[in-house]
Amino acid sequence: MAIEVTPIVITIPSHPRHLSIVRAAALLAAEIYGMTTAEAEDIRHAVDEACSNVIKYAYKCDCTRKITVKFQETQTTFQVTIEDAGCKASMDDIKIRELDEIRPGGLGIHFIKKAFDVVAFDKKKRTGNRLLLTRYKNMDRQAQK
Repeated sequence: MAIEVTPIVITIPSHPRHLSIVRAAALLAAEIYGMTTAEAEDIRHAVDEACSNVIKYAYKCDCTRKITVKFQETQTTFQVTIEDAGCKASMDDIKIRELDEIRPGGLGIHFIKKAFDVVAFDKKKRTGNRLLLTRYKNMDRQAQK
C-alpha cells in the first residue's frame, strides 16, 4: 500500500535575499526525505541556482514577483518543482559552459544536473515556467543511469 505524502510548498518574493529561505527548505526537505548530508548539500545548491536563474532570467531582476518551490517524495523519487510567471524558458535556450573554461559563472546547470537525474521544463504550462527536477532514490539511481 503506497503512502501518499503531502508535498512541502513554499512561495517567496523574487528578491535574492529570500533565497536563504529556499536554501534552508531544500536542505531540510532533502534530509527529511532521506538524503545523505552530501546529497542534501547538492540539492540545496541546485535549487538555489535554479531560483537564482528565475530571478535573473525569467524575471529580469524584478524583485516584486513570486517563486513557488514544491518538494515531494514518491516511492522511487525525490522531486522539486520550481514555478514562476516570468519569461518562457526552454532547455534548448540554456547554454552550458565547459567545465574547463575558467571564469566566474555559467556552472548552474552543471550543479543542477549533478543533484538531479531528470531536469526538464513542463511544456504544458502556458505562461511562465515550471521546472521539474527529479532525483531517483539510491537504489533506483543506478538502474536509471
